[in-house]
Amino acid sequence: MFGRDPWGGPLEISNADSATDEDRSRDLDRAALMRQLDETQQSWLLAGPGDQAGKKKKKYVDLGCVVLDRKIFMWTVGTILGVGLFIGFVMMIVKLVPHKHPPPPPPDQYTQALHKALMFFNAQRSGPLPKHNGVSWRGNSCMKDGLSDSSVRRSLVGGFYDAGDAIKFNYPMAWSMTMLSWSVIEYRAKYEAIGELDHIKELIKWGTDYMLKTFNSSADTIDRIVAQVGIGDTSKGTQPNDHYCWMRPEDIDYPRPVTECHSCSDLASEMAAALAAASIVFKDSKTYSDKLVKGAKALYKFGRMQRGRYSPNGSDQAIFYNSTSYWDEFVWGGAWMYFATGNNSYLTVATAPGMAKHAGAYWFGSPNYGVFTWDDKLPGAQVLLSRLRLFLSPGYPYEEILRTFHNQTDNVMCSYLPVFNSFNFTKGGLIQLNHGRPQPLQYAVNAAFLASLYSDYLDAADTPGWYCGPNFYTTEVLRKFARSQLDYILGKNPLKMSYVVGFGNKYPKRPHHRGASIPHNGVKYGCKGGFKWRETKKANPNILVGAMMAGPDKHDGFKDVRTNYNYTEPTLAANAGLVAALISISDINTGRYSIDKNTIFSAIPPMFPTPPPPPSAWKP
Repeated sequence: MFGRDPWGGPLEISNADSATDEDRSRDLDRAALMRQLDETQQSWLLAGPGDQAGKKKKKYVDLGCVVLDRKIFMWTVGTILGVGLFIGFVMMIVKLVPHKHPPPPPPDQYTQALHKALMFFNAQRSGPLPKHNGVSWRGNSCMKDGLSDSSVRRSLVGGFYDAGDAIKFNYPMAWSMTMLSWSVIEYRAKYEAIGELDHIKELIKWGTDYMLKTFNSSADTIDRIVAQVGIGDTSKGTQPNDHYCWMRPEDIDYPRPVTECHSCSDLASEMAAALAAASIVFKDSKTYSDKLVKGAKALYKFGRMQRGRYSPNGSDQAIFYNSTSYWDEFVWGGAWMYFATGNNSYLTVATAPGMAKHAGAYWFGSPNYGVFTWDDKLPGAQVLLSRLRLFLSPGYPYEEILRTFHNQTDNVMCSYLPVFNSFNFTKGGLIQLNHGRPQPLQYAVNAAFLASLYSDYLDAADTPGWYCGPNFYTTEVLRKFARSQLDYILGKNPLKMSYVVGFGNKYPKRPHHRGASIPHNGVKYGCKGGFKWRETKKANPNILVGAMMAGPDKHDGFKDVRTNYNYTEPTLAANAGLVAALISISDINTGRYSIDKNTIFSAIPPMFPTPPPPPSAWKP
């Protein structure tokens, strides 16, 4: 069969199948090369069928899921790398070039006052002072406490002096440590934010280390406690002691007797509360925390077994820090023991109806009802146990008395409001919780702390306020009361004077304080040698930074006179209340809630309330 040859010649197509397709292809190529090709044919042959003459074949990149033109792919990758390098270069420049941050807002007056109030505790330290104590006119003092008393013969060095004297009263000292620890447990984040957490923990440990020396803290059962070191009674003559002599603590050379007690439920329970509360503060140091808990258990057990007041009539303790009862310490100490250990037996004691009755929970007619002091802990205990009900609600068999304490706390908060006339207020606005008697500020700061703290409890429990009879008051009303009392103390008063030494432009210059009133000039002044410094009208040569004065009289009057301690003497217990009140009301943003809701409950196991007993069988 013959057909037309497209190249201009005959083409024979054989039907024979002996030649393969590959052979036939080679024959065609060979035939094509043997003939002269025209221009169109040459172009077709070089470019290939379907291609335009002179056009290069495109290259592609196969990414598996998509095929891209190689040029586009390279341009895209290059662009991404270039942008990344540019951004990295810009970030490096931003980091390397110095730039100014906006300054943090200045601390509020409460925070500023708090820094100073803590320094008072540095000035009150007894024993060997740390190098960073920060009070230049103080030095090591009373380094033989306990060792020089033949009846004790063990070291009682350390702790804090109570006030302007050099006596170590363990009863108010323990309460002061409890208050400082309570404030740290609730407001730890605030302390950390202002850089005072390590400082206040060091102060607490200074106190608890000393308290562990005052009894056999390694034993499970004890039979005595040291009640105080030093003597203040001057009615028995002119023998040198801590009140008769006007000396710097560093120069004391007279004997310092040690007073022990063998039946002192109030002191033992308060010391148990202090160690228990501190054990929660030091949870991050298990060894020390466990040591504190062990000591607290021995103390509380001793207080429950050996009933009695630590301040019998006629004793030195009764003259200066008399305890009126030990039932409130049983409730207060039991609550702290429960939080420190999680042992329900302590909660059972703290919520026993008979215990509440003896502690005065139902003495509504008492003029001192609701006044929180180093002697009466019931108002603080009721707030503490109201916290338990608000956040954990343990239910039966504790609910009835917890509800009572909660209601009583509401009543105490109502009593702080001027509208109810439970307590008088001075014309300047200071509440008279001690009914016009001297030294009112220590009571005012304690009330300010409870009011501010309770308002934070209510907010954290999503409760906007509380009822006083049919009237509802918001939590801001409590904070307003707390601020009003602290504002008065810090200078918003008729005299326009701060009652905290070193705070503000005008403050007392003559605190009743031996160490601050005698020059630190290397001269040792004996027992009577310091009298001239006591009597002089000149300002103290040493500034007792952070000391809160005893306060004005009921007419807002104040005399800056060194010899009148009712106006000018600061105390450890008063400053502890001041510190707690200041941190609670200070405007420091640490999150949604001001308080730490959970840390205080860390030792308490998950609660499964005991169901109430079944009702008695029905009888027709």
